[in-house]
Amino acid sequence: MTFNDNARVGGNTAKRRGAGVAVAGGGVAGLGALAVLLFSLFTGTDISGVVGPLTGGGGSGQESEVANCETGSDANARDDCRLAAASLNLDQYWSENIEGYRQPQLIIVDGQTSTACGTASNATGPFYCPPEETVYVDPTFFALLRERFDATAGPLAQLYVLAHEYGHHIQHLSGVMDRYPDNGSGPDSNGVRTELQADCLAGAWVAHAGEQTDENGVAFLQRPTPEQVRDAINAAQSVGDDHIQRESGAPVNPESWTHGSSEQRERWFETGYQGGYQACDTFSVSGSRL
Repeated sequence: MTFNDNARVGGNTAKRRGAGVAVAGGGVAGLGALAVLLFSLFTGTDISGVVGPLTGGGGSGQESEVANCETGSDANARDDCRLAAASLNLDQYWSENIEGYRQPQLIIVDGQTSTACGTASNATGPFYCPPEETVYVDPTFFALLRERFDATAGPLAQLYVLAHEYGHHIQHLSGVMDRYPDNGSGPDSNGVRTELQADCLAGAWVAHAGEQTDENGVAFLQRPTPEQVRDAINAAQSVGDDHIQRESGAPVNPESWTHGSSEQRERWFETGYQGGYQACDTFSVSGSRL
């Protein structure tokens, strides 16, 4: 998905926090399979104890603005600015559709940083921390996917990841997380239903992402092309629990699922894309239809 070059995105409230570690030029250690990376990238599960940190560097609590992120052209050029700029679009979309919406804080993580939900780093992947109402994303994952694993991790796939985490924020605000607490793993678990609903909410936003505008009335984003939507759907497929298990050489075990199969993740993204956020009630459908 492409930003309009002249759109003004400098009003975003995203912050940078961490040690300021770069991926380019090396520094990645201990990663043996793309599936392991994908598991961390999209599930927010800390695998640092198994594979070690993906880059070096210590933590930091200092925050700063996302520098030189003023226009859509900047957002098209850099992953961190793209995420920061998209937060404006997401906040505008959800404030127009959810009564009482309040925007989450977006933290662009450099290396690692402490949070109320544990350490945010490039070993945990993007995640949402409900007590802080904060989304944490380390964009070095996207560079790693492109440079080391020949994966596209294209712009819309990146924004799908961000929109999925914003979906968790909507669940927090609406009380979904309280009404359907974690009841363990499995294909019919609340955890799977929660994650599939976040995929659906991400799809709903993608369908309308070309409608939000800056203060001058310039649309932030161009409407997604079919190829870009396909890229986002492929990202959803690639992080299905069954696909990750196959890629890691493990047998497919639905009883261990926490996020849903590739088919489910693709289907619920498309449900939101075609039917809007109102179609995203994953908790009212039977397990056979989930």
